[in-house]
Amino acid sequence: MKPIARIFALPAALALGLAACAEPAAEAPAATMDAAVTEGAWTLDPATSRLGYVSIKAGEIAENNAFETLSGTIAADGTAQVDIDLSSVSTGVDIRNERMREIFFQVVDNPSAVVTAKLDPAAFAGLAVGQSLARPLKATLALKGVEQAFETEVLVTRTAEDRVTVVPTAPVIITTDMFELTDELGELRALAELPSITPAVPVTFMLAFTRS
Repeated sequence: MKPIARIFALPAALALGLAACAEPAAEAPAATMDAAVTEGAWTLDPATSRLGYVSIKAGEIAENNAFETLSGTIAADGTAQVDIDLSSVSTGVDIRNERMREIFFQVVDNPSAVVTAKLDPAAFAGLAVGQSLARPLKATLALKGVEQAFETEVLVTRTAEDRVTVVPTAPVIITTDMFELTDELGELRALAELPSITPAVPVTFMLAFTRS
C-alpha cells in the first residue's frame, strides 16, 4: 500500500472499529395512540353547540327558533344529560320570546328541559380522530313535569382527540300533545291573531363535547 493510502486507511479503520464497539442506536419512540373516547367524562361546549326548531304559522310561514343556553355531560359509563335553559328561547321577535317564556314554557316554575340517555361505550370505543359513526339513540325528554321517550339516529364524529360532535341524521319531531302543551299553543295563536300554529316541530341540534 502506498504511504498516502495508509494515511487515509488508518483513520477509516479506527472509525469502523469504534462503530462496531458502540451501543446500538436507540429506536425512535413509537407514535402515541389517541386515548379511546370511552376514557374519562365529557362536557358539552355551549359556545359551539346548537339546538333549534322550526315553527310553522298560518299553515305556510316557517320560522327558525333556537335555545341559546345549553349544558350537559357524558359520563364514562355512557350516562348522558343535556339541560336546556328554556328562558334562552330565541324566536327573533322580543314579544314572542316573552310569550314563549311566560305562557308556553312558564319558566318561573319550569326553568329547564332535560334530555337524558344511556349510551353504549363499547359502540364507540374504536372511534379514531377524523372518523364518524352513526348509531341509534333512545332518549327521554322531560319538559314541564312530563317525560316522553323518543328514538333517533345520531352521527358521532371525533374531530380531535378530546373533542366529539353529535348531530341527528334526521330531525326529531316533537308535538305539543306529547307534553300537554296544546292549550298553551292555542293561547299563543289567539294572542298573535293567527289562523293556526302547527303543533308539530322538527328539532335539530349539533352538540360538541370536550373531554373533562
